[in-house]
Amino acid sequence: MSYPLVAADLLALTVLVFGLFWHRDGRRELVVAYLTVNIGVLGVTMALSSATIGAGLGLGLFGVLSIIRLRSEELAQREIAYYFAALALGLLGGLAISPTWLGVALMAAIVAAVAIGDHPAVSPRTATSQIRLDRAYADPTALTAHVAQLLGTEVLGIDVVKLDLADDTTLVRVRHRAQITSPATQVVR
Repeated sequence: MSYPLVAADLLALTVLVFGLFWHRDGRRELVVAYLTVNIGVLGVTMALSSATIGAGLGLGLFGVLSIIRLRSEELAQREIAYYFAALALGLLGGLAISPTWLGVALMAAIVAAVAIGDHPAVSPRTATSQIRLDRAYADPTALTAHVAQLLGTEVLGIDVVKLDLADDTTLVRVRHRAQITSPATQVVR
């Protein structure tokens, strides 16, 4: 066990969760998940590194557990990136990496990659909304223009979920520039 790597993991986790994620997103339930995933992976990695069980079995176990957790709720890609970062930090903190500075440098690189990649200047926030329109739009250009006008923001992509010509409705999933308040589902007349 390397106490400097454990300390570096806890510092990196604090920066990742409270310095980056909480400041930029603030979803409390994910803060708990990130902390738990990191500390759990750190503990299990430390236990497995001192046991005779192979590292491949341990890493396979982590992979299965993380997939199960990530499939239980639909998460945005950026939230999955934070999950992966918390998991990777825990692995690095629990392994006996020599020299120690290499483990610390890898942790710093993970936190820096998330800080840069999730910075609003690099990747402006987008939102996804599902909207039911009280009109059937068969023309993609007219649909995009109408949705952009309704949302009052730039439409980045539209997927028509259902076009119902009989009921004269269109159900769309829209990816657009995020606004302060963005409806999850909206009925527009």
